[in-house]
This record gives sequence, C-alpha cells and structure tokens, in this order.
Amino acid sequence: MEVESSTRLFGGKRALRDRVVAEAAELAVQKVAWAPTSLAALALARNNREDGIRRPLQDILDALPMESLRAICPHATTLAQTGCRTLGHVRALPRAGLARRFGKELRQALDRAYGHEPDGYVWEMLPEQFKGRLELPFRVEHAPALLQGARRLLVQMCGWLAARHAGTTAFTLHWWHDTMRSREAGTGGQLTVGTAEPSRDVEHLCRLLAEHLAKVELLAPVGDLELTANEVHEQADSNGSLLLDDTDVTESPQLVLERMAARLGPEAVRRCVVHADHRQEWMAHWQPAAKPLPRQAEVSTELPQPTWTLREPLKLAVRNNRPVYQGELQLLAGPQCVEGGWWDRDEVAGSGRLVMRDYWLAESRHAGLLWIFQAKLDDGTGWFLHGIFG
Repeated sequence: MEVESSTRLFGGKRALRDRVVAEAAELAVQKVAWAPTSLAALALARNNREDGIRRPLQDILDALPMESLRAICPHATTLAQTGCRTLGHVRALPRAGLARRFGKELRQALDRAYGHEPDGYVWEMLPEQFKGRLELPFRVEHAPALLQGARRLLVQMCGWLAARHAGTTAFTLHWWHDTMRSREAGTGGQLTVGTAEPSRDVEHLCRLLAEHLAKVELLAPVGDLELTANEVHEQADSNGSLLLDDTDVTESPQLVLERMAARLGPEAVRRCVVHADHRQEWMAHWQPAAKPLPRQAEVSTELPQPTWTLREPLKLAVRNNRPVYQGELQLLAGPQCVEGGWWDRDEVAGSGRLVMRDYWLAESRHAGLLWIFQAKLDDGTGWFLHGIFG
C-alpha cells in the first residue's frame, strides 16, 4: 500500500502503522514492513524486518540476502558462484554486464527497490463473482464456532463488494467435514443467509450469520470453509462528510471550521478575509480558518464584483477602439474609478502598488459577463481582463 499521502489523515505514521497491523491480522496478513519503495518493503517483510524508514534505504537493502528480490532468485546459483551473497553485492556488479547476462528485469527490479525507477504495476482486476476459501487452523465441532473463520471470509467479501460499489442480499457459507468422519455425516453442509436490502456491512452480516449458525448442528468436525456471494446488486455510496459525525446542527460556523482544521490540518482549511481596499488584488486574502478573524471591513462598490479574478490581469486586444475578448466586448456599466495604493510599497521588488484604473462591466457573446478595466498612468495603458462572473 502507498500511504505517504494518507499519514496525516490517520494521525501520523505511527498511528497508521498500529491500525494497519491491528486490522490486517483479520485478513490473515502475517508480516508488515515499511519502506520508501514497495519492493524494498517486500524484501524487508521476507526477512522479518519491519522498519525501513529510519535509516538510509541503501544501507538497509545492501545488507539483505540477494534472494529477497524475486527477480534474482532464478539466477541465485550463478550469482553465488561469483561471490554474491547480498543485494549490495549484486548492485555492485557492472550494470551493463548485469543486464546482458541476466536480463533487464533483474536490473529494473534493483532500480525499483532502491528508488531509482518509479514503481509500476498492472491493475488488479476483480473477479466477476466472489468465492473465498479458508482452511481452519483447528477442527471445529460446534457450528457457532465457525463464525470466527467465517468472519475473515466476510471481510474479504465486503471488500470485494465495496470495490464494485455493490451489496449482497444473499450469501452462502459452505463447510467441509474432516476426512476422519463417519460415512453418514457426508462431505459437508451449507447455510444461505438473506437480507432485505443490499448490504456490505461486515458487523451486520456477522450478526445475521451468527443467528443462523446458532440453529445448526454439525454432523462431523469441520476443517474448511467457503463463502460465496449469491445475489449482488449495485449500491451507491453515500457522500461522506468532512465534519465529525456528532456535529450539532446548531454549532456556529467558526466552531465547525475549527474542528475541520483540527482534523485536516491548520493549512488545509482557509477563509476569505476582506480588507478596506478598493484595489482588486488586495481587497481580500485567504488565511487559516483557525487563525483569529480580524474585524471584517466593508467595501462599497458601484458595480457588482466578479465571482473569480485572474491572478494577473490579461491584456486585451483593441479593435475599432473597442476591447476584444472572444469577439468585441459590449460595455454595459461603468466606469468605476479606482485610485489608491500610493502608500503601499513592495520592498522586495522596490516598486509601489499605485493603481489608477477605470473598471467596466462588459459582455462577450461567447465568454459571458466580464470584469475589465482601462489602465491609466502608472498602471500602463490599454484594456485588461481582470475578472469573470459566474
């Protein structure tokens, strides 16, 4: 799994690691390892090592046995005869000779493990039907005890359903008796469970299965289980909310924003703050939502303000003394004269931010309503597009 972009959402790398280890056990995952690349993590897992992050990746991989990468295994005997024992030994061989003697797949596997080439994988195609099988670690003599193994199969089935955006209204649990059984017991039995509505809720399906298993009497000890999804239906996902589930509808917007910022990070949630400035570029700015809100200014304007403004005004062509943007523009209202900024200076650029413009509300046959201005004096000359209305 690639989890780098999800660590903050799960409370950090340590919290995500603990959750993966706890929940993966239910899916029969036996080893977990972490590294900057997937092949490196796989090599660490094969050697019962977990942490591949705190030390340089090259130092960690160089010390591992060369059989840690599957692409090396077919050539292990030949490489061993040349004195190679570890991945570091194989990596030290001449690249050109390595590819010529053992094929480019071996060299590419090394490069991907060490992070010199990006990982590339074939998309996993889910089967059209779900059928999962499990060999129980011990023989089960009572039907309710089958739920422990059946739950693992239910988790797999619900994962398959979630990937297909579907739910099931009927599934069947099959079981096979141990080979040491009486002839009258037969090879096994089965139990079909139905639901009123499509579902992929593991806990709900487990409760239903437990109720049915409580009424079953096994004729012989059971050694294997198989689960199949009989009836599968499309099930639209509900839109998730960034808000906490227990958010009170009467909570103030400020408190809601603070809780969202606490969940997503202080820089992920921002709000617009209006300044008492008629210059379009400095009329508003965005600040973190958790930051104390300054006193909101009131800016009175003669014309409606645009929905979106361009980061940099776009200079327009002029035809027959009319500005052009996807055709000649029709001036509908204006001008709104803006003269200000003589006090504002950009110390880095060493220039002032004086603005002297006449803004107009214009219409384009193809682009709709536009917010344009005619520059004067220090702002240059000509017509510029500065905003677009929704």
